[in-house]
Amino acid sequence: MSALWTAAEAATATGGEATGDWKVSGISIDTRTLQPGDLFVALKAARDGHDFVAQALDKGAGAALVTHRPTGVAADAPLLIVEDVQAALEGLGQVARARTQAKVIAITGSVGKTSTKEMLACMLADQGRTHAAVASYNNHWGVPLTLARMPRDTEFAVIEIGMNHPGEIAPLARQARPHVAMVTTVAAVHLEAFDDVAGIAREKAAIMEGLEPGGVAVLNADIDEAQVLAAEAQGLDVAHQWFGESATEYKLLSTKISGEATLAEVRCGPEQMQLAIQSLGAHFAMNALGALACVAAAGADVQRAAQVLALWSPVQGRGARVEVAMDGGKLLLLDDSYNANPTSMAAALAVLAATPDLGADAGVKGRKIAYLGDMGELGPQEVALHAGLADLAALETIDTIHCIGPLMAHLHQALPAAQRGFHYATSADVLPDLPSQLGCGDIVLAKGSLSAGLSKIVDGIRDLGHGKR
Repeated sequence: MSALWTAAEAATATGGEATGDWKVSGISIDTRTLQPGDLFVALKAARDGHDFVAQALDKGAGAALVTHRPTGVAADAPLLIVEDVQAALEGLGQVARARTQAKVIAITGSVGKTSTKEMLACMLADQGRTHAAVASYNNHWGVPLTLARMPRDTEFAVIEIGMNHPGEIAPLARQARPHVAMVTTVAAVHLEAFDDVAGIAREKAAIMEGLEPGGVAVLNADIDEAQVLAAEAQGLDVAHQWFGESATEYKLLSTKISGEATLAEVRCGPEQMQLAIQSLGAHFAMNALGALACVAAAGADVQRAAQVLALWSPVQGRGARVEVAMDGGKLLLLDDSYNANPTSMAAALAVLAATPDLGADAGVKGRKIAYLGDMGELGPQEVALHAGLADLAALETIDTIHCIGPLMAHLHQALPAAQRGFHYATSADVLPDLPSQLGCGDIVLAKGSLSAGLSKIVDGIRDLGHGKR
């Protein structure tokens, strides 16, 4: 087993006391996904992780990070005993970051963090040993966990940093100490915690506070708050690079849909190239362009990265395309169920509108149908922002829109009668109606904030197909 941490190293990093001479090959915070040889970190969240230490050790954990020996754990069990588990996890992350020579890229933004992180990880993995955050591990425990998991021989690391309140990003950026910091975009997200979008922009710009000396910020030139980002960069004396349609060096020249791919013409420095992205949406092209600027700033090969980008596709819940076999044909599911805000909702609806008909393979010419769930954390403007979706141009080519949740009731009321589907209180309420609402040839979007539970609808649509999961 290759040691990620030895007992002695972990004790030094955390100031804790190790019982036994153990070594671990990974780190886990969840017994459901724990692998043999992992260090189990007993964080306190919805449940106290100490309640699961015995189970973790029974499943083969190499050791457990705890504040005390929990009930039912043997006296000779391999433990790392510390005063505070969260602080100890941060200590592991800081030491792991310090002992690697990796080029570190940190990403934040109101929309597109995870997909951009995945694009970068795909592109850089072709050029060196690459470590990246899993899922959306971008908060006060997700960032140090990602850092603590980083092998010492890592050559490129991609760290995702998120927030929902002021003052969260800068401390996480200082832990990550990136060489490159990217802001994908700034949008009306988490408005309940901020006075305005400019305040969100300043918080996103705080990622630059963690940059290593000589580091570079990669910023979106096309957003209304670009000058806010520029002012923050100048105030921190940080070199910054712009990307977007209005940028000069990393410029998006054009996008078009070709089959099930988005093709984009871009200029990266002196070179003009075509990007092929295996998903539909101009927002993917924009994020890919910013990712290429990060590749260049990290000293990797941009041309090679652009070629490898064609191998990337969105992950489940973030724009993944799923074909569901039906009697007599198939339907296409656009699974964007993980999160939602007005900007990403507009992008997802534009993708649905632009997706070409499935053709003869579908069995029949289908419809374009959306299941839209509540968008969270929008503050006093939440009613207007939900109802305002009815004014999006993309809706003109969408046949039916079903709305889920109390806030989406306002969109339901604003929709034209011919386009208005059903309104449901919860995602679970939709499930009995799916068989009668969907059929061969349909292209179906599921989109909403995580709290709206659209993943239940995604699973229900998948189960309409042959061979239920």
